[in-house]
Amino acid sequence: MGYGITADAGGFKLGLFAANASSGLAITTIDERWSGSWEDNLALARLADRAGIDFLLPVGRWIGWPGTTFHDSVLETITWAGGLLAATERISVFATVHSALLHPVVAAKQLATLDRIGGGRAGLNIVAGWYEAEYAAFGLDLPGSPAQRYAHAQEWWDIVRTLWSSEQPFDHDGEFFPGLRGLHGSPRPAAGPLPVINAAVSPAGREFAARNADFLLTATFDPDRGSGLVAEARQASTAHRGRPVGVLSNAFVVCRPTRREAEEFLAYYADTHADWAGVDTVMAGQGINPQSFGPEQIAAFRPRFAAGHGGHPLVGTPDEIVATIARFAGAGVTGLALSFVDYLGELEYFAAEVLPRLEKAGLRGRGASIGSTPN
Repeated sequence: MGYGITADAGGFKLGLFAANASSGLAITTIDERWSGSWEDNLALARLADRAGIDFLLPVGRWIGWPGTTFHDSVLETITWAGGLLAATERISVFATVHSALLHPVVAAKQLATLDRIGGGRAGLNIVAGWYEAEYAAFGLDLPGSPAQRYAHAQEWWDIVRTLWSSEQPFDHDGEFFPGLRGLHGSPRPAAGPLPVINAAVSPAGREFAARNADFLLTATFDPDRGSGLVAEARQASTAHRGRPVGVLSNAFVVCRPTRREAEEFLAYYADTHADWAGVDTVMAGQGINPQSFGPEQIAAFRPRFAAGHGGHPLVGTPDEIVATIARFAGAGVTGLALSFVDYLGELEYFAAEVLPRLEKAGLRGRGASIGSTPN
């Protein structure tokens, strides 16, 4: 039986974010950017498993970003997770599922099978969708508001978890899924419902996470000011379900022996060789435009999007990165979903130098079992 990730287990959580996608989260043109290939993902998952990384979290993409180098190839997440769960021993692996694009009866069966493959280590990242081109690719109209999208996601999730819990066949007649008859789920997940992540920024999304998720993944641009967001999320989830949701944030990592080396590499890939047209395309696709934000805000967003899709920078020496992670932990953040320019080439150094320091600081309970120097 696997370990499985839970919000209430001790230790600051660290995961790898978006490794199933070419370029990861770096919007750059350099040759060293992440391939996103199956072979590299398999090697990375085994390395992360040995190192003590807690989870792997993929992005779900069906349509790329026209005219950019970003996410021109993205592995489908359920089959990706199945392969990685079969090849690892302790790490949790999430599948990212667009609730509007996969029928809940199919999803429930696929996800339960994943959990059986992994012996209780599968997880579910529920995505309500926001990219209009992906809806159009399926012949669907993007609902006009997050509230409408999350109402659909709520009914979808209600069906999935009922399939995992009902002892008897049942019918379902809903607004979005009418006329479902004789539903029954078998096999079920290995150890109860899968842990759920919901990535959300809108009030409707955070309300969905409070009602349903074990982890809310959201941007906390300043860890010192994240405590208010954490408190709000935990208060809402406790009111709904009697237990607090864990809050995850995302960050991009450039870890080097010296600060100068880290800053030089950041400038190399996220400034000199940034895909600035791609940055503007992605930001516009996510609603970051002059109609919604001022020029100063957009100018501040652009470098972070080039470096790591808007994540918080973990840039510097191992000691500096540990200090920043400690600030996140001090704000009540449960963990971080990390991205690297080259996950496989950079993870060994991060694991060998940062994880033992986090353990020594009392932030994590298991040290890395590998060691190397950065490529």
